[in-house]
Amino acid sequence: MDLTEKTVKKNVIYRGRIVNLRVDDALLPDGRPCMREVVEHPGGAAVLYAEAGKVLLVRQFRYAYGEELWEIPAGKLEKGEDPRLAAARELEEETGQSAERLELWFMLYPTPGYTNEKIYIYRAYGAHAGHVHPDEDEFLTASLFPAEEVAKMIADGRIRDAKTIVAVQRLLLEESAGRRGGE
Repeated sequence: MDLTEKTVKKNVIYRGRIVNLRVDDALLPDGRPCMREVVEHPGGAAVLYAEAGKVLLVRQFRYAYGEELWEIPAGKLEKGEDPRLAAARELEEETGQSAERLELWFMLYPTPGYTNEKIYIYRAYGAHAGHVHPDEDEFLTASLFPAEEVAKMIADGRIRDAKTIVAVQRLLLEESAGRRGGE
C-alpha cells in the first residue's frame, strides 16, 4: 500500500532567520485533500566528545522551554554547509575543543510530525584545547561529567534534550558491548 501524501501547493506564510512556516495543500493517499503545516529548518549538527570516562556537555538557556538545558554541543547548519564542518565548528565555539577526527553516528529526524529538520550527530575523537568563542547571542558553560553521572542525569530527568540522550545512549551501549566483549 502506497502511503505517500502528495504536495499540491506549498504556501509559505512566514520566513524567519532560522525557520520558515508553510501551510501546504496536499492529497492523502486515497486522494482526499488535506492541509499540512511544515516548519522548514536548515538542519543541525551536534557532537559528542567523551574521553577517559567523561562526557563533555554544555548548559544553556533555551528560550522556547524557558529553562537551562544540558546538551552536547550543537548548532544549526548554514546554507549549504557540510554537517561535519558544522559539528567541528560548534565543538570549538561552545567548548574550546578541536577534534582530530569526527565520525558520523546518526542522522535523525527530531520531530517528523511537523518539521523537515535533520540533525547530524557526530562523535569526536582526540580533542585538544583551543579557545571558546560562542556566537554573539549565545551564553553557555561547558563541563565534563563522568559517564555514569550523565546516565543518572538522563534517568532522573536533568537531561531532557533528545539529541543528547540519543548520543549518550549510543556511547553507553558501545562501552557496555566493549566490556562484554572483553570478558
